[in-house]
Amino acid sequence: LAARVAAVRAAAWLLLGAATGLTRGPAAAFTAARSDAGIRAMCSEIILRQEVLKDGFHRDLLIKVKFGESIEDLHTCRLLIKQDIPAGLYVDPYELASLRERNITEAVMVSENFDIEAPNYLSKESEVLIYARRDSQCIDCFQAFLPVHCRYHRPHSEDGEASIVVNNPDLLMFCDQEFPILKCWAHSEVAAPCALENEDICQWNKMKYKSVYKNVILQVPVGLTVHTSLVCSVTLLITILCSTLILVAVFKYGHFSL
Repeated sequence: LAARVAAVRAAAWLLLGAATGLTRGPAAAFTAARSDAGIRAMCSEIILRQEVLKDGFHRDLLIKVKFGESIEDLHTCRLLIKQDIPAGLYVDPYELASLRERNITEAVMVSENFDIEAPNYLSKESEVLIYARRDSQCIDCFQAFLPVHCRYHRPHSEDGEASIVVNNPDLLMFCDQEFPILKCWAHSEVAAPCALENEDICQWNKMKYKSVYKNVILQVPVGLTVHTSLVCSVTLLITILCSTLILVAVFKYGHFSL
């Protein structure tokens, strides 16, 4: 009889626990769902627009970033753009130094042993850090400017153009104070210099964003292999002609003393 009473009590406790779990489970799930929905409601998307200006071998890469209207303390934040430069392009570090001196842009090369004269097929990808600036025409916007140059490519057999794909950059953000909306966008931390003028390292938040364009594609003119003989012949003839004219001018107008 005692064993039967104990079994009944155990069954009653199990039923009570199951009932409690059923009543608490949906309530907890509902509370969590409301919390997640509230966070999603206050989260606005970061929109990144990347475009290339100018034509030819010398272009300008323009990056614009727009944050949501719900940010109130954006002035306490800094934005760093980590841009990968494909092998078909290069950034001139001396040009960047000149632009920094004139306060036009704040960008620095990360890659070392960089050859700006090398052709596309002998080059590697490089990396540039660009400290974006506030856009004077947009309260919640940043923008960055970077001059890029096309490298020489191998001649093609048919098409007279080569395609260069510029991938979307990494967007890093560092704020002097925390605010909840950062949790919507940040998904990891990256160590990078705090500012261009010092060597201190900060932990930047790598931000999630929505890009207007998947990638930027540049079309670069290249030579055709069928023109190789013609180009070589004309180049050789012009070289011989110019060398002959120089020698004639030297012997005709030069003054020699023995």
